[in-house]
Amino acid sequence: MITLRKSVERGYADHGWLKSFHSFSFADYHDPAHMGWGNLRVINEDRVAPGRGFGTHGHRDMEIISYVLDGELGHQDSIGNGATIRPGEVQRMSAGRGILHSEYNRAVTQTTHFLQIWIEPDRRGVEPGYEQKDFPAEDKRGRLRLVASPDGREGSVRLHADASMYVGLFDGAEQAELALDPQRLAYVHVARGSVSVNGVALETGDAAKLQGEALLRLDGGRDAEVIVFDLAPGASGRR
Repeated sequence: MITLRKSVERGYADHGWLKSFHSFSFADYHDPAHMGWGNLRVINEDRVAPGRGFGTHGHRDMEIISYVLDGELGHQDSIGNGATIRPGEVQRMSAGRGILHSEYNRAVTQTTHFLQIWIEPDRRGVEPGYEQKDFPAEDKRGRLRLVASPDGREGSVRLHADASMYVGLFDGAEQAELALDPQRLAYVHVARGSVSVNGVALETGDAAKLQGEALLRLDGGRDAEVIVFDLAPGASGRR
């Protein structure tokens, strides 16, 4: 079964310096029908104005992934990490038993456009941690490149969660398939462009929730950047 989640149906918040679309309930946006999908809890599409950002704040017991689409995102945290995240890089921060961090767009003129992704961990109270890796465009062209996984296989960042994240770039005749376990869940988010997911057409910001499917097929892409999640159903029972 495939359920389409249109971009225009997402929650939206405009704070002036921050414009954010929420795929699932977050902050002041609450929709009981969209509390998450399996152990995937948050996908926020954020645009941060030049010279602005998120001041120091805390998280715990969550795997947080930042994926920059345009611009740069500066990161500082309470366990000693300071970095800049650029397009093509994947940052994983394990909040574990507690971490403080800040994120800023230090550019003078360019807006930072990025995805903030939260995945529920498979256990609570882990040691807070940080990892960042670059995945070049050529590694994602016409295929789904694994960028995050529970065991860090294929050079992906390691998650303390039963979830895997793939990214692919598709245009023209390029296509890819991914075998799925029908007992698990999958989620496809189109970061930009358009693509067909198992015959269903998706545009920028659209998503598809997959349940009971054995195969994911992506084709018909037009300048598409696609993120795919292979997910545990989730102890919380969110569907």
